[in-house]
Amino acid sequence: MGDKRHIYTNKEPKRIQKRKNLKAVKIARYVIVGLAVAFALFPIVWTVLTSVKFPSDILHSPPIWLPKELTFAHYIGVQELNGYKSFKDSLIIAGLSTACVVVIGSLAAYSITRWKTGGKSFPFGLLTLRVLPPIAVVFPVFLFFKELRIIDTYLAIILMHLVFNLPFTVWMMRGFFREIPQEAQESARIDGCSEVGVFWRVVLPLAAPGLIVTAMFCFIFSWQEYPYALILARRRVIPLSVFLPSLFGQQMIMWGEVGAISTISMLPLFALGILARKYFVRGLTMGTVK
Repeated sequence: MGDKRHIYTNKEPKRIQKRKNLKAVKIARYVIVGLAVAFALFPIVWTVLTSVKFPSDILHSPPIWLPKELTFAHYIGVQELNGYKSFKDSLIIAGLSTACVVVIGSLAAYSITRWKTGGKSFPFGLLTLRVLPPIAVVFPVFLFFKELRIIDTYLAIILMHLVFNLPFTVWMMRGFFREIPQEAQESARIDGCSEVGVFWRVVLPLAAPGLIVTAMFCFIFSWQEYPYALILARRRVIPLSVFLPSLFGQQMIMWGEVGAISTISMLPLFALGILARKYFVRGLTMGTVK
């Protein structure tokens, strides 16, 4: 009995120490995650606060973290500078280019997956076009579009964003389509579905998470794209990526308006992330594990 009691008393401190270590590790994880979240959210919070500060508070030294009074004059100033029109232009360009690239890229990816279109090296060769620097083609494209008389139009920028995002979309959707079981597709064909029916009724629903994630990335790429928009935009069409740098003058920077338009420009991305959050993790992991 004495030996068993002695063994128990020797093991008890080890168990207590193990629990303390696990608790310390758990606390350390929470601290690290909290610091990472604070580091990531600080620029966003600072931008939002800047948009509602008075100019004297924005330029105050030391910085005023939380203003005593709020103002929405900078949002009115953005309206006077046609900032909301730029917001509308960016929505039209990013939305239409994303819709077009997802439709065309999905069909191309299914063709490559189903019939090995272009051979084995074609998908990788297509992906290399994605890493081509925009500056290498932007000036020939400008001259070409100038001859077509579509400079400073939605069509010109949408076409370039379509070409820019298409290789990425094909590569992503090809990986998602390859994960879909062939048995499900063959069963649909046996039941009398045409190839279009198989693609629409079987393949697309099963690849929906990947399709949504790919569309999100394409929208973000198009939303923040700068070189093509800078060269192809003039007065009638001015995306946010071109409008925002115009607020940084040589003698004065309109910090309040910069904060206001930056806050507004983040709203579609946040809304898109919230609406597609349940598909995001599944879409990112599709095609990685067989």
